[in-house]
Amino acid sequence: MSSSARAVHFPELCVFDLDACFWDQEMYEMPEVPTADNIVIGDLNGRGEGVIGVLSGPHEIRLHDGSLYALQNHADGNYPGMKVAFASSADTPFAEKIGRASLALLEVVPGMTVWDLVVKRDWNGIDVNQIGRQPPLSSNKASSHFPRLKEATGIRYDKMLFFDDCNWGDHCGMVAGRCREESTCLGPATVRTPYGLRLKEWNRGLEAYRKQVDDSKQQ
Repeated sequence: MSSSARAVHFPELCVFDLDACFWDQEMYEMPEVPTADNIVIGDLNGRGEGVIGVLSGPHEIRLHDGSLYALQNHADGNYPGMKVAFASSADTPFAEKIGRASLALLEVVPGMTVWDLVVKRDWNGIDVNQIGRQPPLSSNKASSHFPRLKEATGIRYDKMLFFDDCNWGDHCGMVAGRCREESTCLGPATVRTPYGLRLKEWNRGLEAYRKQVDDSKQQ
């Protein structure tokens, strides 16, 4: 498959918000940083037994179904040319620690954590993720997280796909409106996930990106 065909079908960078989007909890509500002693073992979508959840005190943190499906297919190479990163405005440094610890424990397939896939494989061990709101980050992803993602990855805004629950503000609208390429006047394709990233939102995102590419060719 040629690079031009890849660009038509799949984004070069898929960006996930974390809380209430990628997974089912809000990190600022979690009381403890999970460790390897706090894992929940179960079925990884028919791929075998692995870490399907981590405990922060009495609360279990799990990936939403669409998130797990997307990452499993990404791990299998079914989205050629695509890489993954996270843009999360975690409220406090402690919430950020909980989020990063969870990424390092939750598994995509048995033996491969989210961190293994996204940081170690996609970015050769370089942490390009923008997690938190401490300077130089802020609560506004359009003004801090996405410009820094573009700088860290070298990927254009109009080659990105972004998922966010938008329950605490319209991050999708702000990113799509502010983070645009001068040459195309386009920003990331975006999908709101107010009930978490389910399979239908994942498929909607891929279709939104394809449509944006197709529409830009007709201009």
